[in-house]
Amino acid sequence: MSPKNIFISHVHEDDELVQNLKQLLTDNGYEIRDGSIDSSKPNDATDPSYIKSEILAPRIRWASTIIVLVSSKTHVSEYVNWEIEYAQSQEKRIVGLWAQGAKGSDLPESLLKYRDAMVGWQAERVMDAITGKIDTSFAPDGSEMSELNIDHHNC
Repeated sequence: MSPKNIFISHVHEDDELVQNLKQLLTDNGYEIRDGSIDSSKPNDATDPSYIKSEILAPRIRWASTIIVLVSSKTHVSEYVNWEIEYAQSQEKRIVGLWAQGAKGSDLPESLLKYRDAMVGWQAERVMDAITGKIDTSFAPDGSEMSELNIDHHNC
């Protein structure tokens, strides 16, 4: 399997989980290239417009898939919601990933609207979601999530 270019959308407090996810995939023989901003590639910019247009947007465009790491604080992050919306506008695959211990966590509104798949913390399922073998959303306990009736309006 050829390497997959991904962008991991997450809140700053979940940086350790981002490192754990990359290690989980590598340990299971999957080759990924990650373009997200984390402790291994810090960002010192402070202007939100600059961060979005000059740092995040090019990295999301480069990636084939955006993984949204869902924990208890993800749903309130302005940046996570923006990253998902931008990925959708770029027609990227959007995969939600339940962080370990995330049972009961709310999903970001944009992830509810635009996710292609939602999986738990298992390397094979994450890779199957990245590659499109899984197009279903699963709850943290592994049961299939019921789809929400969301009205989509074209602007």
